[in-house]
Amino acid sequence: MFAKTIGVVAAALVTLVIAGCGAGPALPPIPEGIPPGPGAVLPPIDLDAPGRSASQLRGWASEQSSTGISAVALEAYGYAAAVMARARPECGIGWTTIAGIASVESRHGTHGRSDLGDDGNVRPPIIGIALDGAPGVALIRDTDRGVLDGDGDHDRAIGPLQFIPETWKRWGVDANGDGVADPQNIDDAALTAARYLCASGGDLTSEPGWQQALLTYNRSNSYLLTVRDRAAAYSVGRRV
Repeated sequence: MFAKTIGVVAAALVTLVIAGCGAGPALPPIPEGIPPGPGAVLPPIDLDAPGRSASQLRGWASEQSSTGISAVALEAYGYAAAVMARARPECGIGWTTIAGIASVESRHGTHGRSDLGDDGNVRPPIIGIALDGAPGVALIRDTDRGVLDGDGDHDRAIGPLQFIPETWKRWGVDANGDGVADPQNIDDAALTAARYLCASGGDLTSEPGWQQALLTYNRSNSYLLTVRDRAAAYSVGRRV
């Protein structure tokens, strides 16, 4: 993620895989422009409900099944956007932006052999390559003594939103009510990403603000465009 060139999933120009090509009803066109659309409106929920508050969005998430994103992941993205709408209303981050990033970074917590559980935890943990300065790779020496990424020499990006350990230590937040800020939990990771993006870009409903936020998250124009394309597809209920 931050300051890395290569993460768990390389950012490339997106190829949208359209289900039902050649037959069936026509799919809605993918909107152009920056920022991508905010997507389906979130219903009001009790953001401070005990336990995993995001689970209140299960009905809403089920209605977005055409995106191909699991209900658990959608709940996490929706909850993060709802929390930020209360905490930072001037930010205006949409759940689609968080979903676009998570799609690129880890396929919504399913990169490699990993699966996303009903509790929002990714198993086995998603841990990226060593940021050891190899060709095409940033050099970030260890900042967490290997506690989060298992590497005592160099940092590695961690979790479904691919945080650098140092960034997680500063921004990580508990979003599922278990008292632990866990980068391998999609609720915690999604809200942490939303907080970081809002702090980085300010007004994410503006083109400059959204671009600044994404380029702070990952300093790559191709990454920005890939996230934009995927988020825009999700905004009209299409899968990627």
